[in-house]
Amino acid sequence: MSDDASDGDDADPASRGFGTRSVHAGQGPDPATGARATPIHQTTSYVFEDADTAAARYALEDDGYIYSRIANPTVRALEKRLATLEGGAGAVATGSGMAALDAATLLLATAGDNVVCSTDTYGGTTTYLSTTATRRDIEPRFVPTLEYDAYEAAIDEDTAFVHVETVGNPSLVTPDFERLADLAHDHGVPLVVDNTFATPALCRPLEHGADVVWESTTKWLHGSGTTIGGVLVDGGSFPWGEHGYDELAGQNHAYPDVDFSRDFPEAPFAAAARYRSLRTLGNQQSPFDAWQTLQGLESLPLRVEKHCENAAIVADYLADHDDVAWVTYPGLESHPTHDNAARYLEDFGGMIAFGLETGGGDGETSARGGYEAGKTFCESVELASFLANIGDAKTLVTHPASTTHGQLSPEEQKEAGVTPDLVRLSVGIEDPEDILADLEQAIDRATQATRASGDSEPSTRPSEEGE
Repeated sequence: MSDDASDGDDADPASRGFGTRSVHAGQGPDPATGARATPIHQTTSYVFEDADTAAARYALEDDGYIYSRIANPTVRALEKRLATLEGGAGAVATGSGMAALDAATLLLATAGDNVVCSTDTYGGTTTYLSTTATRRDIEPRFVPTLEYDAYEAAIDEDTAFVHVETVGNPSLVTPDFERLADLAHDHGVPLVVDNTFATPALCRPLEHGADVVWESTTKWLHGSGTTIGGVLVDGGSFPWGEHGYDELAGQNHAYPDVDFSRDFPEAPFAAAARYRSLRTLGNQQSPFDAWQTLQGLESLPLRVEKHCENAAIVADYLADHDDVAWVTYPGLESHPTHDNAARYLEDFGGMIAFGLETGGGDGETSARGGYEAGKTFCESVELASFLANIGDAKTLVTHPASTTHGQLSPEEQKEAGVTPDLVRLSVGIEDPEDILADLEQAIDRATQATRASGDSEPSTRPSEEGE
């Protein structure tokens, strides 16, 4: 049994380069019309040839289409392309990145289980695990991202999966994936990686021991800030049946005659995500959104190259700026995980974090002043946009302590590497001299305003451990 309906797509030999696959993978001329572009199949459902075909599809004995909540030809084209780019065995597109995480958690964790998660993690993920998964009696266990003994101590017989980010949001740390994969596998649990910040253009965690990758396709994969989406990618190699994952191996709860590991041996996790998570949760990606993301993927390698080039220029500028207290960027040798980033990433990405220098003062005043300086900087940009997104072609800024991580306690923010002064900068593909000019005027406004307010203090630098 296969999880891929026959859509007349091009073959995707591994010998083709990443750029070629970004344009061609998962899609060929439309067999009905010859159209070269992917058609938008804006339909809810599909006509059955006869009653036996309908019954076979519902029993998962025939992989034809039933209903677009479960599968759709346009969405399948996106799924095939992303699976190919990530080096995975199969993929399932979801309505958002958080929908992908929820779909994975539904399959892997049940009441009484725990999830071991790194602290340098997107605030939405942390909040999901600590306030939503807990309502299902799933316990989050947060451990410092770079303390591998802490993962070892936290994992036990009730651990459902270990979760990390390729590049931590917003601390930008890169863990040792191979070491984490070994730790997880020694305990019989999968390593799940959020690859949003790197994308497969810079890192393919499945090649380094990860078992499942998820991403927000909203960000660099799409690249234009218009379309929300997510994806789950199955590495296809984890032995689910050996470690008690009953949604993925053995008689399934919803399909009495189906064993996903047996019937979908190449990508059992992807199949279960489709027929259990999407079917039940209704968190699928729409055909039009998938079509939009396919357009963005065609330029992914070119955009990521420019993002990385511009970010390196901006990081050097900030590192030399008198009014900048500190800069975090994986490409700087001073970054605590520069060596890991150089090992696992093909370039250092388009994200930078920094804090402004605002004078002298005690610790409490320092934190307050840095907090205000960060917010004022975000309010002062003109070319860049102050909003809650990353990975756009445009340069974007935000102040995590008051936005993306604002629902976390001060201690949780500290553990996530979020200091009060931290500004998160997603560097776009504009001309670098224009980006620098905008940053210069915004820094000038923010530092002058903060000093004038009387909150004179040094910014709070992230510690080596906190980053």
